[in-house]
Amino acid sequence: MEVLRSISEIKEKVNEWKSNGLSVGFVPTMGYLHAGHKSLIEKASSENDRVVVSVFVNPKQFDNENDLETYPSNLQGDKALIAGAGGDIIFAPTAAEMYPDGFATLVDIEGLDKELCGATRPGHFRGVCTVVTKLFLIVTPDRAYFGEKDFQQLAIIKRFTKDLNIPVEIIGCPIVREEDGLAMSSRNAKLSEEERRKALIIIEALNIIKEMVYQGTSDVEELKKEASRKISTMDIAKIDYFEIVDPDTLEKIDVVKEKALAATAVFIGETRLIDNMIIGE
Repeated sequence: MEVLRSISEIKEKVNEWKSNGLSVGFVPTMGYLHAGHKSLIEKASSENDRVVVSVFVNPKQFDNENDLETYPSNLQGDKALIAGAGGDIIFAPTAAEMYPDGFATLVDIEGLDKELCGATRPGHFRGVCTVVTKLFLIVTPDRAYFGEKDFQQLAIIKRFTKDLNIPVEIIGCPIVREEDGLAMSSRNAKLSEEERRKALIIIEALNIIKEMVYQGTSDVEELKKEASRKISTMDIAKIDYFEIVDPDTLEKIDVVKEKALAATAVFIGETRLIDNMIIGE
């Protein structure tokens, strides 16, 4: 599994593939890969002739310096997973390669970044939009693959790609969960054994309100109150947000009429985990 560090190297490789008529799939990651990432790479491999996987912990999307410094990494393990899933090349640039001295351009978006994670992490999605735009222009893929666990991120990437006429097809892929229901995340590695067990309160709360909607409850405040009550029963859980929104616009709603997105971020100890679920279908 070849690891390319420079922008010029990855551009040269992709141009070589494209000159031979090969399609290119792309899976952007921050490394420390798990089965959720593997599913993205496998889908990309099934739909494209070649697959690039980027491994880059983007400093511009972190609003907490400690979170950036402690973000887990394991490039050797990532290489094995990527090779086994059908990836062809790893692009793993340094921060200096992506953001050289004098870098002064940021990509921002209006509207979609104001709710959910954007409400409590100012500047986060500006960092996401900036790095993904750069990666798209560097790798020039035909298709790019993102997990629906980061539902807001996926919606934002679809929006700015359309708005800026970037010729990349954005493909969203379902959340991959552990056997007990916990959404797979690189951050799960930060959890102690006790925290890992208690983190299940997140999926339990989501399942409760999904069942409530199925049974006829449609008032959003009542649903949010029950979800918050459930999560708060776990002593180490602290809710960052729990919202029920329109899945297309991410705007808050008062009543679940057809389908809605229940989305949450919860601190389990010091580790912030996100999850979501479509309800009302």
